[in-house]
Amino acid sequence: MASITKVYARAFADVVTSRRLDSDKVLAEAKSFATLMSESKDLREVWDAPSIPAEQKHNLLDAIAAREKVSKETRNFVAVLIDHRRINLLSAVVKEFEQELNARTGFAEAEITSARELGPEEHQAVEAEIGNLMGKKVRAHYLRDASILGGAIVKIGSTIYDGSVKGQLEKIRLQLAGS
Repeated sequence: MASITKVYARAFADVVTSRRLDSDKVLAEAKSFATLMSESKDLREVWDAPSIPAEQKHNLLDAIAAREKVSKETRNFVAVLIDHRRINLLSAVVKEFEQELNARTGFAEAEITSARELGPEEHQAVEAEIGNLMGKKVRAHYLRDASILGGAIVKIGSTIYDGSVKGQLEKIRLQLAGS
């Protein structure tokens, strides 16, 4: 499944970059469709049903695209997934699409978990440090988890940097248990 989602994500990224579209806007539109679909069982069933003619599915898609003021390219992207019976992969394809855009534009996605809410200055400092580490610009998503006690946990792709107090205490516990 991962290779299928990558194929569609790369193809959509090719369209966005070759036509020099606003990638942030297109990504937001694609995410909007994915959210809409995840929240509506009826919509999922209609778009995934082989018994419903493609024309009816496209009419519904067109109505949603017009209401949401979605670009033609995003509408066509969703239509391709519907036509190829891959609409159930929309959320996964959108995640791959985001990663593909980030790779093409030199961004790294980071998930930063801290014990308390960080201020704007702290956001900038953390993102600058991660940017220096990665050699890329950073798009950070912030989470709060009081159970880590202090510090932060940074996740970039599958790599996790644990600078939390809880993580440090766990390392000490393991060292003491091993000796």
